[in-house]
Amino acid sequence: MKTLHRIVFDDSRKMDLIPSDSAHLIVTSPPYPMIEMWDELFIQQNPGIPKALKNREGPRAFDLMHEILDQVWLEVHRILISGGIACINIGDATRTIGDNFSLYANHARILSALTRIGFSALPIILWRKPTNAPNKFMGSGMLPAGAYVTLEHEYILIVRKGPKREFRSARDKQNRRESALFWEERNQWYSDIWLGLIGTQQKLAKNSARLRSGAFPFELAYRLVNMFSAKGDTVVDPYLGTGTTRLAAMASGRNSIGYEIETAFGELIRAATNTVISTSNAHIHQRLRNHIAFVEERRKEKGRFKYINKPYQFPVITRQEQELFFNPLQEVNQCDEFTMEVNYLDVPGENFSGDWLDLMSDLSKKPASGQLELF
Repeated sequence: MKTLHRIVFDDSRKMDLIPSDSAHLIVTSPPYPMIEMWDELFIQQNPGIPKALKNREGPRAFDLMHEILDQVWLEVHRILISGGIACINIGDATRTIGDNFSLYANHARILSALTRIGFSALPIILWRKPTNAPNKFMGSGMLPAGAYVTLEHEYILIVRKGPKREFRSARDKQNRRESALFWEERNQWYSDIWLGLIGTQQKLAKNSARLRSGAFPFELAYRLVNMFSAKGDTVVDPYLGTGTTRLAAMASGRNSIGYEIETAFGELIRAATNTVISTSNAHIHQRLRNHIAFVEERRKEKGRFKYINKPYQFPVITRQEQELFFNPLQEVNQCDEFTMEVNYLDVPGENFSGDWLDLMSDLSKKPASGQLELF
């Protein structure tokens, strides 16, 4: 199996190189309107923004910034297939304009724009960031009516273009089965609250571009890529930044295309790609070890399994996990200045065959025809 990963440095972020109805998933985090570190980027695209800020017109500046993002959401809708999903990580902003402190609800504004375009809104994930100190506050502290609630979380907006995606051919159905999640991962990842996401650290140099990056953790992008796409799909990030979505796609056997304005990120993206084989395969290994730990814990609780995963030969909870396997990364080749090819092994890198008989239930009693038995 091979995947391709392309970077496009484009000031406009008009994704002209991507055909309509061709991408399967969007995973991105845009600049956050009304967060001061992003002011310069927005101002470069609309001179009306600094005028609004100077005139203390916070809501006006907020809306002008979002009008810039709105153009990208239109392109996102164009390039996604029917049934394709967009995942947008965004945080709200608080800011004092003049003498007025106010919340600017970026997540609500973006979700409103997405639904107007024609997307269907799906349940939102709240990502509670682990970096804020418990004694952090805004305002006058302990004095009533003078302090403000701190923003300790960000949103992952999830929207779909058109009806639920269909996998019609036998090949597509098989690929979907091989792209499955573990039962215990499903239970954790599809929760609407994510806590303590740190994931694999990106080994990037500290420079001015890195300091301006709003990069989310690798684990966040990795989960979303595996939750909402299948192997061989194309994942697009209109705000590539340091390339976290790209790395998650590489680690998961998906193709990727990333758009970025800041050319200084190119060096950082290439630096991270140099370690993608070792870090990705380590992540795959950890997922497998986590599952073995789950199996052992269930053994202690005298739990039973009804199914064996065929590639790895260990117990799994559901029939849908029987053909799951992760393609280990084998090599990364530079095709041209902006495109890389990743080659994968087509067989699992590890095998866990052993004596699991004491964990297996009696399968002689099969469920009625058409009934999906999960436990």
